[in-house]
This record gives sequence, C-alpha cells and structure tokens, in this order.
Amino acid sequence: MSIRSIDVDVTSPGRNFVTAIVTTDDGVTGLGDGTLNGRELAVASYLRDHVAPTLIGRDETQIESTWQYLYRSPYWRRGPVTMAAVAAIDMALWDIAAKRAGVPLYRLLGGASRTGLMTYAHASGTDLEHLDDAIRGYVEQGFRAVRIQTGVPGLGQIYGVHDSAPGGTYEYEPASRLAADAPRRPEEETWDTAAYLRHLPTVFEHVRSEFGPELHLLHDGHHRMRPIEAARLASDLEPYRPFWLEDCTPGEDQSALRLVREHSTTPLAIGEVFNSVFDYQTLITERLIDYVRSSATHAGGVTGLRQLMTFAGIYGIRSGFHGPTDVSPVGMAAHLHLGLAIHNFGIQEYMPHSARTLEVFRTSYTFADGMLHPGETPGLGVDLDREAAAAHPYEPAYLPVNRLRDGTVHDW
Repeated sequence: MSIRSIDVDVTSPGRNFVTAIVTTDDGVTGLGDGTLNGRELAVASYLRDHVAPTLIGRDETQIESTWQYLYRSPYWRRGPVTMAAVAAIDMALWDIAAKRAGVPLYRLLGGASRTGLMTYAHASGTDLEHLDDAIRGYVEQGFRAVRIQTGVPGLGQIYGVHDSAPGGTYEYEPASRLAADAPRRPEEETWDTAAYLRHLPTVFEHVRSEFGPELHLLHDGHHRMRPIEAARLASDLEPYRPFWLEDCTPGEDQSALRLVREHSTTPLAIGEVFNSVFDYQTLITERLIDYVRSSATHAGGVTGLRQLMTFAGIYGIRSGFHGPTDVSPVGMAAHLHLGLAIHNFGIQEYMPHSARTLEVFRTSYTFADGMLHPGETPGLGVDLDREAAAAHPYEPAYLPVNRLRDGTVHDW
C-alpha cells in the first residue's frame, strides 16, 4: 500500500482550481484541493516540483506522519502556498483511506455528531431592494442564515457585492479574468471606511425590520477597519443581534481584537487567510473570537483543520469553515465530513459552485432545509472528470485591490 504517482491538475471551469490526484500502487485514487485564489500556479509548482517526488513509494496509510513530514521537513514552514500543498496531499490520503474502508470519510473521523450542518448563504445587493430580493430568495430555499453585504452610497463596485439572480442565486467571481492583451494586474476599487460605518447599521436595521428576529444575519468586514473602527461597528450592530462580524480587522495583528472585545459582545469570526493553528494562539487562548474561519484547503487539510478545532474546542470556540467558490468541491467536501464529526461545529458557509464546475467535479453532498450533508459515498464523495477538466485550461485571474479616495492602497 504505497503511493505510485501524484498528478496535479489545474483547471478553470469558470474559475481556477488546483487538484492533487494521488494514486496507489494498486490503482486507488484520492483527490485533494490545493486552490489558492490568484496564486494557483505557485501551489501547482510546489506540488509537482517539491512535494510529489518526495512521496513516491511512501506508505499511503501514514497520514499523520506524512503531514508532519511535509510540514516540518522544509526549512520554510507555514505560509499559504506550503499549507495549500500540504492540504492537497492530506485530503487525498484521507480520501484513499476512507475508500479502502468502504465508508464516507466522516466515519473515520469519529462518526456523525449531528444529522446535518447548518449553512449560510451570501445575500448581496448593490442597494437595499436588491439585497431584500436576494435574502427572500434564500429564505424560500430553506436557508436559516444569510451573510448580508451591500453597496455603499457614493462608492462604485465593492469587493463581495453583486446583485443576485432571481431566486437568490449568487454567481459572483471577484477574481477578474484578464483580456489577452491586458496588463497582468488586478482591478482597483475605491473604498471609504467612514461612509461604510455610517451605512451598515442602517442596513442591519432595515433587514431586521423586514425579515424579523429569527433569521441569522452575518457580515464580512473584509479586514477593512482599524481596531477602533471595528470596535465602533461591533457596538453599533449589537441591537440587531448579528450571528457574527467577520474579519473586522486585518488578521495579522491578533491583539487588535482585544479592543473590539472590550467594547462589544457581538460575536467575532476570523481566519480565512490563516494557514496554521499557530496563527490562532492569541485569539483562542484569550477567547478573542467565537468562530474559526479557516478552510481545510488553506490550513493543512483535514489533519491541520482537525488539530485547530481540537484546540479551539478547549476554549468553547466553534467552526465556521471558509466555503466560497474558490475552495473547490473537493475542499468543500472535506469541510462537510469534518464538520459533521467534530463536537464544536458552528455553521458552514455555502456558495454553490457553478454548473460548469460541477461538470468537472461530481459531488455527492446534498442541501435540504438549510442543512448540508456530505453523503454516504465512500471517501470524500467527489469524482474528478479529468477529460472535462482538460477542456478548461488555466486563465490568469486576480482579486481586486482597494484604494482609499486619496489613492492609498487599503485592505480589500
């Protein structure tokens, strides 16, 4: 039972994905997601040139040992490229292990702790009318929680804001495609924090009035605020009982959340740009957050994310795994299996992938009544159609850059 080959596919059925395909000496395959939005080729090269050659012939069942080998053996530890590569291999090995056992992965992780996973949708609109339409569409689909994002008066396009299609479908890809003759650089958007801070509480007031107290409301600040600004917003939102305020300040300065905590009881979530348990030490031990936002794809796979959630559970902190469309269906499946098994699950982000993506990645997870379930297919429950994937070659795409009105580069 050893690793015979490791292939790396980069495909772009609407957006770019990086997938590791690990094959054993007797032909069993496992899939792992190594997608890193805007830096996909860096992960693909890391996997092909630096990881795959070191693993051929190794025992596929030594998942923990392989994880530690990939994490500890390089002099340069951690970082998004390294940890996405580690994640891809780790997921693939877990996928193989569960396939050999003939069970869905969650059964190898301790079995189900619940019947399904409460999810939240992305309700977005350039104005309140479009936002209401989006929320209404998701409520009709059975969602019990929605993330609300809107345009800010006086500003143009804002990252994370897009009018949903009728019925609440949110098909938005912020990483813009580049024309063949265009310079390879991201688009730029204008940001005004003061205008945002004035506007957002009125949005929450409106939505609560329109949809009542039972619908869970979430909001993502996208790291755009200084600590004192974040503290003010968290306090201003308290009357509307948000489920969480996410990424209110840049994640690099963990101590910034102390100020927010001192001024508000609004629950806080952070971590989608983090890639290891060490990024959370201060946040968890001082209970400065309520939800972990990392993804298996960017935090070392199932093994890395399970380490993190075990640590968080000691301090009563729950999961809110990152689940946008730049985590592939393979990564999404990993979240669902782990979320079903762990005790301290909180909520699962859910942006359904496009029809084109699902022609390449065939999934067995299901959504009903506001809940997701990973399904009962052995392994992760995702198949990759490599012929279909090959029909969608890589396309350069980059997330936008924010600038303040005076031209200063700002957090997105």
